[in-house]
Amino acid sequence: MKDLFSSNSLRYKKARPNYSIQIVKEILKHVPERNFAWDCGAGSGQFTQLLVPYFNHIIATDISAAQLQQAPYFENVSYQVQAAEQSNLPAQSIDLVTVAQAIHWFDFDVFYKEVKRVLKPQGVFAALGYGLIEVQEAAINSLVQQLYFKTLNGYWDAERRYIDELYQTIPFPFNEQAVPEMALQYQWSPQQLLGYLKTWSALRHYQEKTPHDPLQLISDVLQTGPKKLDVTFPVLLRVGTL
Repeated sequence: MKDLFSSNSLRYKKARPNYSIQIVKEILKHVPERNFAWDCGAGSGQFTQLLVPYFNHIIATDISAAQLQQAPYFENVSYQVQAAEQSNLPAQSIDLVTVAQAIHWFDFDVFYKEVKRVLKPQGVFAALGYGLIEVQEAAINSLVQQLYFKTLNGYWDAERRYIDELYQTIPFPFNEQAVPEMALQYQWSPQQLLGYLKTWSALRHYQEKTPHDPLQLISDVLQTGPKKLDVTFPVLLRVGTL
């Protein structure tokens, strides 16, 4: 698994969108027992914290200690620096395994072998995330699209394509369960939008190779635009059983 986010762990925690309770409840429809959950690639605990009310014990793992240090404390959560592909969890001990906005960085074959080892016979696996941001303001959305598809073309890690393909092309060796289409919707300030764009891994790759600021044009337009922006992220969600 790649670690692209340790160096900006605080910015990542503050700027990334939060998941909705709707996503959690949709996953839980398929989870008969709720004793142990394992959240892999947990980062700063953005999805982990939503599981807290529903499970007796949660193990949240990530390869980035810096990210985990930003995660909120809960009595029933144990944060551990571990690779998702090789955990120290007992076999057949976990009711739910989740991966939020991270599975595209994993070694699929090795990770899925580990998931199948730790899940109980009635256990559930869920891969979730969100796709490319959409801004309702057409002119700004066009600039975001230009940044994503043109300016940063060639700077995205190859694994990003799985998000572009809405997680429909990741290997998924489970009995897949039907889930509805969902979206995350927010009203953001221009500063929040810029803060989010600054967490893009391709932006950092770009800035390492050129002094040009790829956000300058968007920043200029935002200064004279609306003070509140309606933004939407399509939810990526696949749920499966053994």
